[in-house]
This record gives sequence, structure tokens and C-alpha cells, in this order.
Amino acid sequence: MKIRFLFLLPLLVSLVPAAPSLAAGDRYALVIGNAKYPDADVPLKEPLNDARDVADELKRDGFSVEIGENLTGDGMRRAFDKLYGKIKPGSVALIFFSGFGIQSARQSYMLPVDAQIWTESDVRRDGVSLETVLGELNTRGAGVKIALIDASRRNPFERRFRSFSAGLTPVIAPNGTLVMYSAALASVVSDAGGEHSLFVQELLKEIRVPDLMAEETLNRTKMGVTRASRGEQVPWISSSLAEDFSFIPGAGGSRPPAIAPPPPPVVANNPPPAPPAPPPPPKPADTAAAPSPAPAPAPSPKPQVEAALPPPPPPVNPTETTPAPSMESGPSAAVLAEDPTIKGLTAKIATNPDDVNALYRRGQVYASKGAYNLAIKDFDDTLRINAKDVEALNNRCWTRTVVGDLQGALKDCNEALRLRPNFVDALDSRGLVNLKSGAVKNAIADFDAALRINPRLTSSLFGRGIARQRNGSAQEGALDIANAKAMDPNIVQEFASYGVR
Repeated sequence: MKIRFLFLLPLLVSLVPAAPSLAAGDRYALVIGNAKYPDADVPLKEPLNDARDVADELKRDGFSVEIGENLTGDGMRRAFDKLYGKIKPGSVALIFFSGFGIQSARQSYMLPVDAQIWTESDVRRDGVSLETVLGELNTRGAGVKIALIDASRRNPFERRFRSFSAGLTPVIAPNGTLVMYSAALASVVSDAGGEHSLFVQELLKEIRVPDLMAEETLNRTKMGVTRASRGEQVPWISSSLAEDFSFIPGAGGSRPPAIAPPPPPVVANNPPPAPPAPPPPPKPADTAAAPSPAPAPAPSPKPQVEAALPPPPPPVNPTETTPAPSMESGPSAAVLAEDPTIKGLTAKIATNPDDVNALYRRGQVYASKGAYNLAIKDFDDTLRINAKDVEALNNRCWTRTVVGDLQGALKDCNEALRLRPNFVDALDSRGLVNLKSGAVKNAIADFDAALRINPRLTSSLFGRGIARQRNGSAQEGALDIANAKAMDPNIVQEFASYGVR
């Protein structure tokens, strides 16, 4: 719904064998977020939020979860020893690590916050080898080993003793192992400075899609990160799983069917069908859109592109709608210019004004910080260079919706859905446009379509609940809202920031 940016929500994996041989108690996870490294210039912003969100999702998916924050070397060793002690033959064991990582002697090491690294031998002394952890889990009898490693950030350690190596190295892992790095081998990504990493945000989104096997979930995550980063960040996956496992217990393993956007519903006393309004685009921190399902069997209806917003709705109860942010809201341009991420992107644009990737990413950052007028300008420039950029169309749709430019938002979302008929983020965004415009039946139709593709899309679930209540279905609406709040306690505040209560 919101612009999807590099803040993105980090990683998890709930995995269950195809055969119901493992009980919920046989799924164990260790989640670690290390942010306060004394050798780094500033604490990392993403790891703690990412670890907490991953831990929460894993708990919902039946894992027994231990979470550690800012662990020292001794703390990490104790945490892994505790995990080893729980493993039984056939167990599922998952580790998630967010922080700094480094390669040495063809092994990948997760670094504790008190690591003292000046020579390469210090890495093996202070770091925790991923290969060693996976080998120990295998020795203890774990049938499925999952490792989600968000540790491909630029770090201060490597530069001290070598300049030719970076990032992580391929894992030599035992059978029954699934490993995913947030970036390609031997590559690094700059810290986005947001609240969540792009990798985790995309991972959590895909984990919530039912009926997917673990490998497909991670492959979809890879596609989402690659698309959102414009190819600058491409996760790496290695699998030696012998059985099918799903992150959601009880999943059947089939891909959700492709569903074309529904034609705009006919509203009583309004003969021309009004197209559903644009659903809020992906979050600025996570601009990437979920990989679209298989092509829809039928072309999307033409009204999606040509229809205009319905007549202004009658005034709504002031308790339901609050003033939307204005184009002038958010920090000033002078303050934003000092933001390290924005400064770096601005430098790229100064060198090449048509750098579409830099323009698009800076627009995401501006939107995430509430600088909506600057975000829209960058999305305008992105679309000037490539008018068929569906991600930019969706993000501009969402930004315009937040500031109340509903006609412009509807046009953007309709065009995004014309270009990509099953674009779930644009369906979600158009639902928000319709909700804010008062076209509640159209909003319900869009949210329904989005939820058929991804039943756990909380923004569509909550938006449908509001729309159903406004349409007179109080009980159904309350159930949607309760389910959305159970999955994401912050969803009420999120919608309030859009001017919707």
C-alpha cells in the first residue's frame, strides 16, 4: 500500500514439511539483530526493527522463537548453544541475522557487536561462522535448516586488512538447507538509513502469501528486492532441500491463481460504471511491488483507464476521516538535503539528470519522510524518462492519494493496472483512492481483488473493513478490521496518516 522502500521489514521463515510430520513445537528459530557496533560511525537503524518484525511473524507461523539484540560474542555463542539444545531429529531450525557480516577463508561470518577486527585472523576468532552453525544443526538432527542473512552492508572491518573482498561467500551446507543472503555474493549495499531493510520488507510480504513453498517464497522475495532496487541489490539463494516446506503451516504448495482486476462495480443511480480507486502504493521503504501472479486470463476492463472519479460523496462523519497531509508537509528541503541517503542520490542526479534509478529512489525517500511535493516531482521526472514505469506510477498514485489529489491518483493507478493487470500494490492503492473519495463499493471491489491475490495483505484487509462499515456492513467490516489489527497493530495509525479513520 505505502511506497515500498528500503526500510524495509526483514526476514522470516515459517516452514512446514509437505507431510504433516512436524508439530508446531518442532519449529525453532533464533533471530538476532545487531545494530550498535562501536567501530561503525553510527548505529545501524534497520536490524532491531527487522529482527522484531521477523520474530513476530515467525511466532504467528508456529515457530518457537528466541530473539537477541546487540549480542556480544559470548551472547551469540550462548544463543546458538540454546538453539542447538532444542533440536530433535526432524526439527525445522531457522536463523535470522541482521547486522554486519564478513567473509574470510571462503566462509561467511556473522559479527557480534564487540568484535575487535584488525587482521583477518580476528574474523575467525570473534565472528560466528555460518557454515559451522549449519553443520551443528545438521549434526543435532535438524531435517530442515533455514538461514536468512541480512549482513551484506558496507562495514568498517574489511577495509582494515584487505580491499579486494566484500560481502559474503557461498555456503557449503549440508543437505536439507535453504540459505538466503540479502545481496549477491561478494557484493555490498549501502545502509538505506530507514527503519526497515528492503530485503526484510519484501521477505515478510511474500511469507504472508499462502500456498507457496519456501523456495518459491524466497525466489519471489528476490524478484521483489531486485525490482525495488532497480537491479542494484540482488539477493542470493542456495537450496538443497529434499522436501517441500511452506512458511505458512498447512499450505498446499500451489501458486495463487491469477486474478484480473474486477470491472468497476455499478453504483445505484450512477449508470456509468465508476472505476475502483487506486490502492495505496507500496511503502516508501519498500517500493518494490510483489511479483505479479501469472497473467490474467482476460484483459483488464477499459473503464479502469478512462473512468473518472464519482461525484463528491456526501459529508462523512468527522470521526471517520481526518485531514490529509498537505503538499507542504514534512521536513524542509534544506533539512532533507543533509540526509546522507538523499545527499548521495542528489549527487548522482547532479552528474546525470536522467539517472532514472536515482530519481526514483530519491522519490521513495522523500515520500517516506513526508516530503510529498518533492517525492511527486521525482516521480514526475522518472515517468518523463519512462512513462511505462509501473512502480513509479503506483508510488505517485499513493503519494497523490495521501495529499488529496484523488483525480491524479486515480489516473496513475488506472494506468499502472492497464500496464500490469494483476499488480496487487496498485489494486491496494486504488482501493485507498476510492475509499478517500467516498466510492466505497469500488473500494471494496479493489480490496477484494487484492486479497484474492494475497489474503494477508493487511492494508487491503483494513481498508475493506472501513469500506464495508461505511457501506452498511458493520459486522463484516469489524471482522476485517480486527483481523488486520491482529496481523499489524500499527495499521490504524498508518491509515490515520492517510487521513482515514
